[in-house]
Amino acid sequence: MMRAWILPTLLLVSGSLIAAASVVRGAFGVAVPLLLLFVLLAGLNSPLAFPRSVSALEAQRRSAVDGRPIVYWRSGCQYCLRLRIRLGRSAHQLHWVDIWRDPAGATAVRAANDGNETVPTVVVAGRPHVNPDPAWVRAQLSPST
Repeated sequence: MMRAWILPTLLLVSGSLIAAASVVRGAFGVAVPLLLLFVLLAGLNSPLAFPRSVSALEAQRRSAVDGRPIVYWRSGCQYCLRLRIRLGRSAHQLHWVDIWRDPAGATAVRAANDGNETVPTVVVAGRPHVNPDPAWVRAQLSPST
C-alpha cells in the first residue's frame, strides 16, 4: 500500500520545495502555479484518481455475476491513467483491482503476462487484454450499465 503513495509524495515535496524557493526569491506569481501543478500531478499519480479498488477475488465474483470487465492497475502507471481518463464516467462500470494492494491481483496479472506485471490488464469474459484501447474497453460495457 505504501509504494502507491511514493510518487505522489515525492511530487508534493518537490513542488513545495520549488514553490518555497520561488517565494524566498520573491516570485509569488511563479510559486502558486508551480505548486498547483505539482499538486495536480500528485493527484493524478495517486490512487485517488481511480475508482475504489476491490480484491481480485471480489472482482472475479462480481464479474461472473454482472459480466463487467475487470481492470488490473497500479498507481503511477501512465497507461492506467490514460485508460482511466479516457473512460471518463464509464470507469465506474468496471471492477478495478490495484495490484500493489492485492497480491492475488498481481498474481493474476503475472499469469496473464508471462510473469510480468504489465498493466493495465483488462479481463473480459475470462480473457486478458494487455493495455487495450480505451474505446475498445468502453465498447465491452453493456449499454444497460
